[in-house]
Amino acid sequence: MTNHPLYPGKRTRCGKPTLLMIEAFIKREPEMLQAAEAIEEGIASGDLHRLPKQPEEVDETGSTAIEGRLLVRRALARERDPKLRALKIKQARLNGGPLRCEVCAFDFAHTYGDLGDGYIEVHHVTPLHASGTRETKLADLACLCANCHRMCHRSRPGESWRTPAALREQIGKSVPETGH
Repeated sequence: MTNHPLYPGKRTRCGKPTLLMIEAFIKREPEMLQAAEAIEEGIASGDLHRLPKQPEEVDETGSTAIEGRLLVRRALARERDPKLRALKIKQARLNGGPLRCEVCAFDFAHTYGDLGDGYIEVHHVTPLHASGTRETKLADLACLCANCHRMCHRSRPGESWRTPAALREQIGKSVPETGH
């Protein structure tokens, strides 16, 4: 909303995809307003939960699916301070070495060149859903590649999240020794 050309107040930060979405909505305003009204009516009446599958959505072989429709989702998200991410990356770069995953040592800049320079995901060693509201210190965060980050959060029956140290240990057990 704050990045709509007619918004009179101060704009907030957003990325190019959001700006492109705003532009698309402006070009199709009547259609978007109609869709918004239908969603509001569906939510109010409860009919959104009773919509049957549409014939064009059914694929008897299961090899295709309809995608790209707009869906409304509501979700709670835990608050995170983006300044901590920047500080953790700055801390990790202080020694002058490359910015690497703390679990597998993957280096985005080495693999992707300039595109990957300075990129890494920052992970809470103890997830916020487990700790709840708390003061986070830089020592509570770890720099991880996307794969290790997903594996730290991946759960299986009887298991929950894992720490970067536990994942590093698991990788050590999983990778066979080579005779160098």
